[in-house]
Amino acid sequence: RFDTISLSTAISACEQVAVWDKALHLLRDLMQSTVRSDAIVFNSAISACEKGTRWDLALQLFSSMAWSMVELDTITFNAMISACEKSSETKKALELFDEMVHRRVEMDGITFNAVVSACAKGANRE
Repeated sequence: RFDTISLSTAISACEQVAVWDKALHLLRDLMQSTVRSDAIVFNSAISACEKGTRWDLALQLFSSMAWSMVELDTITFNAMISACEKSSETKKALELFDEMVHRRVEMDGITFNAVVSACAKGANRE
């Protein structure tokens, strides 16, 4: 039987060894169980997608957080912006940054570094 802590730990381990598909499988198992997902679990899965340069899957998870009524926090947005940056999705990274501003989510150094890096990659592509 799973609990949130053990699953988020397992998902983080998957992220560390770059097996994002296994992380998503664990998240899917969690969502089908009676255990309630929280921001830590989703953030771990989004970070795993970032490492696998699967910004599209990370975005699906990000959207799932809203309908699961899980709070989108600084870590969530940082992971999403980084996932977009790693996949050279500059426009989406900037849209997420704008959403952070609109929602008044606290920003930190990681936020600004990811946005600057995304902009630099976008400028290099042009």
